[in-house]
Amino acid sequence: MRISETIHDSIVDGPGIRYVVFTQGCTHNCPGCHNPTTHDPDAGKEVSVEKIITDIQSNPLLDGVTLSGGEPFLQTDDCAEIAEKTHEMGLNVWCYSGFTFEQLIKDPQAMKLLRQLDVLIDGPFMQPQKSLTLKWRGSHNQRVLDVPGSLAEGKAVCINV
Repeated sequence: MRISETIHDSIVDGPGIRYVVFTQGCTHNCPGCHNPTTHDPDAGKEVSVEKIITDIQSNPLLDGVTLSGGEPFLQTDDCAEIAEKTHEMGLNVWCYSGFTFEQLIKDPQAMKLLRQLDVLIDGPFMQPQKSLTLKWRGSHNQRVLDVPGSLAEGKAVCINV
């Protein structure tokens, strides 16, 4: 898969200590994006899913894994495999996406990854709605969603943070 980088022990990309995969490639190009270097799909580096899984397994202190970007839903198969293997290790999986939940549930390919997530922070970053006081998100339009609950309800179920 093509990634920008990984962080082995983040405390800002979800609760607890997290392994973060920053995927490479994003079509949203949100003005003011926190990770503009991840937009070019040809930049970054190729890394095997197996290497990422091995890295995750090597840290017994992890609480979970976060898929960020770029846009993880542009690499659904690889991200879904990482998420599935992460769950097998007893860890939770969070994901950041510029797509909304409502957009993702209409796409069978996106559903492969969505079904493997515990939490989704959805929606594009919007500079006019930026706030440094929001927990785990950058702008007020973005939502922190309980994915299993949202899929069961057939509509977005927000988590109060």
